[in-house]
Parts: sequence; structure tokens; C-alpha cells
Amino acid sequence: MPVLVASDLDRTLIYSSAALALTMPDARAPRLLCVEVHESRPLSYLTETAAALLTDLGDAAVFVPTTTRTRKQYQRINLPGPAPRYAICANGGHLLVDGVSDLDWHAEVLARLADECAPLDEIRDHLMATADPAWVRKHRVAEDLFAYLVVERELLPEEWVKELAVWAENRGWTVSLQGRKIYAVPKPLTKSAAVREVARRTGAELTLAAGDSLLDADLLLAADRGWRPGHGELADAEWTAPAITALPERGVLAGERILREFLRATHRPTEPPRPS
Repeated sequence: MPVLVASDLDRTLIYSSAALALTMPDARAPRLLCVEVHESRPLSYLTETAAALLTDLGDAAVFVPTTTRTRKQYQRINLPGPAPRYAICANGGHLLVDGVSDLDWHAEVLARLADECAPLDEIRDHLMATADPAWVRKHRVAEDLFAYLVVERELLPEEWVKELAVWAENRGWTVSLQGRKIYAVPKPLTKSAAVREVARRTGAELTLAAGDSLLDADLLLAADRGWRPGHGELADAEWTAPAITALPERGVLAGERILREFLRATHRPTEPPRPS
């Protein structure tokens, strides 16, 4: 049976220049490969070693990029290795099959959101009314499914984020702070639901996963084995679970380590997890 590998992308496998965490001497820094260009500028990277590992992984397993990015944002990324048959965008709102959104899946998601949580317009109006223009740079709605703000992180009041999280919780939404972005996402909109659907379609009996943020927690819990890097929301909260390995690596080298762990588990799926 195939092994399914579902991985978050940003700050898990690929990294912006600000998130690389190249703390070693310059002469010892890893060679980098740019995998995303936006408005004619390089935007996201992984190490050349990670690129080779990802190519090997694409040959050995069903690799499923699993991201909160919109479809348009995801399609800017040019990952090495075989083109993934499946990809999950908009935090599970869109399941791409050979690059095309599965309309039946998307309709199921919309029906679940309508039944289980407050409407997007209510959340967006609250963000517009309470977020201070002094630290908000952009208001965005993604795929008509969720909202996010781009903020000046150093000016962002922690208390406002906490109050927003409580307010959203009571309406069936969750809040996640990732770098300069604050996401407000409906609780039923999950990566794990879409991954389970891909596992059903492919017949995979072993699912591996990795992620760094609060929005990846359900994905990690749904997998047979999972890894999180030494940075991000989950690391900051010291979040863990029985089948989750907390890695010490931070930045782009964490992405390389995660791919090594994926390959090891893919080739030897019965091997017990290595101590972190």
C-alpha cells in the first residue's frame, strides 16, 4: 500500500529569506534553491540537499503539499521532483487533483461551514472594526473561506490577539498568528479532513505529516506519525502528542531534517520513531 506524506509548506518545507535562520558562519551556510518567485522577486527557498530529498520522496510516496495558501499562491511554487497528483490548498477548502479543484469536495466543505460556524462576513466586519490601522497593513479574504491580516508584528498588541481568539472561538472559528499574518479560520475548515479524503482515494494505510503552526495541529494528530520543527506556534507552545516528534532544528535546516525523517519512515514504516 502507498505511504501518504502530507506536509505544510511555509516555514515547514520552504522558507522566506526572513525565516531561513542561517545562524552558522556565512562560509558554512547551505546552498539554497529558490522555489517561488513573486512579482519578479525570489520569495521562498529550500536547501539544495532538501531539493534532492524531496525528489526522492516524490518517487517513494504519495507526496501531498498541504497549505493554507490560496490556489493562486500555491501555484507560484515550483517544487523539485515529480508534480504532486494531489495538493490541498486554503487549509482544506480546495483539494486539487492534477492542478484542478475537485468541485464535489469544495461543495462539501461549503455545506459544512454553513452548518457549523458563523459566516465569513461577520468575522471580516469584526476585524475591520477592531484592528488598528496603525499596525495593520492589509486586510485579505482567501478563497471566500477565511480572512487574514498582514500586520507590523512589533506594533501588534498581544492582548488584541488574545481577545480576538476568544471572540472567534465562540463563533466556531480559530485564530493563528504566523509571522506577519493573523489568520481567522473556521474550525471545520481543516487540512486533516482533506488528507483523509486523499488517503481514501489512494488506499494509503500509513500517513506521515509535518507542520509548524496551530493550523497544522489537526493534520499532525490525524497522521500515524508527525514531525514539527523547533520554531513556530507549536514549538512556542511546546505542543506535542504521542506520535509527534519535536525536532530541534529551526529554519531552513528543519525542512531538510523533516524530509529525511519522511524518507526514513517511508522506506522503513515499521521502525519506531527516533528520539528527538
